[in-house]
Formats: sequence, C-alpha cells, structure tokens
Amino acid sequence: MVIFMKYFVLIPDGMADEKIAALGDLTPMEKANKPVCDELAKNSYIGTVSNVPDGMVPESDTANLAILSYDPKTYSKGRSPLEAVSMGIEMQPDETAYRCNVVTLSEEDDYDSRTMIDHSADEITTAEADQLIKALDEALGNDKMKFYTGVSYRHCLIIKNGNDKYSFMRPHDILGQPIREYLPKGPEGEIFYDLMKESQKILEHHPVNEARRARGLRPANSAWFWSPGKKPALPSFKEKWGLNGAVISAVDLIKGIGLCAEMKSIDVEGATGNIHTNFDGKAEAAIKAFNDGYEYVYVHVEAPDECGHRAEIDNKVLSVEKIDKQILAPVLEYLKGTGEPFKIMILPDHPTPIRIRTHSIDPVPFMIYSSEHNYDGVDSFTEASAADKNNYHPNGYELMNVLIEK
Repeated sequence: MVIFMKYFVLIPDGMADEKIAALGDLTPMEKANKPVCDELAKNSYIGTVSNVPDGMVPESDTANLAILSYDPKTYSKGRSPLEAVSMGIEMQPDETAYRCNVVTLSEEDDYDSRTMIDHSADEITTAEADQLIKALDEALGNDKMKFYTGVSYRHCLIIKNGNDKYSFMRPHDILGQPIREYLPKGPEGEIFYDLMKESQKILEHHPVNEARRARGLRPANSAWFWSPGKKPALPSFKEKWGLNGAVISAVDLIKGIGLCAEMKSIDVEGATGNIHTNFDGKAEAAIKAFNDGYEYVYVHVEAPDECGHRAEIDNKVLSVEKIDKQILAPVLEYLKGTGEPFKIMILPDHPTPIRIRTHSIDPVPFMIYSSEHNYDGVDSFTEASAADKNNYHPNGYELMNVLIEK
C-alpha cells in the first residue's frame, strides 16, 4: 500500500505583532495560551521568513502568493482580480478589477474634509453590504462599469479599459486620518474621486445605514477604491508540486488565489473573516478535505488580522487561542489517528501590529512540524523565539521547498 504524506498549512493572518504594554510587555503570540502549538514547536523546525519582497506592499495577496510558492514579483497583479475570480466574475483581458471597500467616514458636509473612521464599517454583514452594493450599481453602473458584492466590507468594481496602474491609498492604512491628502487626484484619479463622492450621496442615508445608526453601529457611508489589477494567471499547484491542494478561507482574496492555482476552494458556513468566524467548521472542513483525498490543505484565518486593524488587543489574543484549540488541536488529532506521515506548517502571512493598525513588511515566525523527524525546536512559538533560532529565509516563495523537501 502506498502511503502519502499529508500537509496541513495554517495561516493565522496578521498574527505577528510587537510587545504591548497592556499585555505586560508581551506580544499577543506570547500572551496567548496555545498549548497545542507550543507542544509541536518543541520538535519543529523554527525560523523567520520574509513573504513580502523589498519594494512591494505588505498585503495579503503578495504574502499568501509567496507562502503558496508563487514569487510575488512575477505573479502579483493586485488583490482585486484574485477576489473577482473567487466571486465567479469572468474577467475579460480589457477589464480591470478594483477592490471596493464600504467604509465609515466622518460626516462633515465637505467630503474632502472627512476622516477615515473604519475601513470595515464595523465589519458590516454581507447581507447589509449587498443592498448597498446593489444601490451603487443601480445608480453608477453601466455597460462599462459594474459593482459586485463580496464578503462583509470587501467588494469589487470592474471597469472596461480601466486604469490598472493608478496608485490608490489603502483605507486600513489611514485609520483616524483626514482623507483629503489620500483621495484620488489628477486626470487619472478623477473618475475614482467622482465615484467616491457620488457613493457617499447614495449611501449616507440609505435605509441600511439608518438602521445601523439606530442600533449603534457605524454606517457604511462611502465606497473606497484601491488595489487595481488585470485578469490573473497562476501555474497549476498540482502540476508544480504533484499534490492535490485545497484552500479554506472566508476571504475572497485567498479563495481566488486557490482557484487561480487550480486548487479546490472550500466554503465553510459561518466563516466570517473576523473573531466571530466558525473556527470549528474550518477544522471540520480541513479533516474532510484530507478524507476526500487532498494531500495539501491550506487553512487561512483572518481573525487576528482584523483584530490588529481594529486595535482589539484582547480579541487578538483570543483569536490565537481559538485557532490553537478549535482548529489546530482537532486537525492534529485527526492526522495522528490516520497512522500516516504528516507535516504541519504554521505562520502568519505578515504582521499586523496593534500599534499601527495595519500591515508591516517585517519577517514573520514560522514552524514546520514533521511526524517523521524531531527538530531542535523552542518551548513556545513566538516572534522572539523564532528569530533567536537564526533560521532566516529571505524569499517566502521558497519556503515550500523546505516543507516538501523537493
């Protein structure tokens, strides 16, 4: 009987952080009670890796492409086209996709004088956002421009012959700041500036937002565009590695990467991309994927990243603990029970420090556990313990070679 190695890759998005005074000068990884991860770390290969090449923006598309072995300098075309693939949008070569956040801005009469309050509009529900996106499409869409609903605050705008080179500001990078200096400018940015101003007029007093205000929630009172790109293309993951791969994520971006790589994208009911996601369901889906014959299962969990953006210190710690208890523990128990060899790799794609409320380009800690080999690991998997091992990998897209030992 042929015995195949199983690979479980767990991505706690944005988990890496800095020491925080409110946590007793510990990072969320250091503060979190994560016994399963730390026990594995004692016999794991531990180090740090740069998933974002120098000169590139530390976004999740770039970092997750690298983890999945695709050099971002070659394959990164912007996150929006990848999200469009996940939404089932059949992009044409002459079309450009743009991420369309529904955000909360302060409510001064002069649009340019407003401040970016929340890039996620209090993590608006998909059902509410769908009504807003449909209202934008009805008012602003035409035969060259269309809005598509994604998940929560993350949506898509497709423009025929649109500019895929314009450099937009990312909304999560300017939280609490006046938007005037970050609005699209000049002849190339004029169309997007006009769309954003018009979107505010449509959304400001939409019934969805009035109902949210009545419940004490932030309104999604403007669209914000960023990360343009053309139709993506990735080499087949299976042809590259000889493995049947599956991706499990609540985020369209990660699903889109998987689909472009001809991997299976598995949806989990109740997976939200925040602290209230269905952690148990993700573990169950991973186990089912292995049972269905997938040798490589990639589970992405957005919760730590969203907590970093929202500066929710306690929730970031809690998200790490839930990932350990509700995802890693049951999947590890299953893999041990198969009696077959397996490996587990755990790493955040990038840091999302609470202090800055956005992504940083710093290297992240990683650990690779093998059921067939004991490494000289660490007592607890943290940013500092990983750095102390002096196993630094400068190119994240090459780390797969270490995992699979190709």
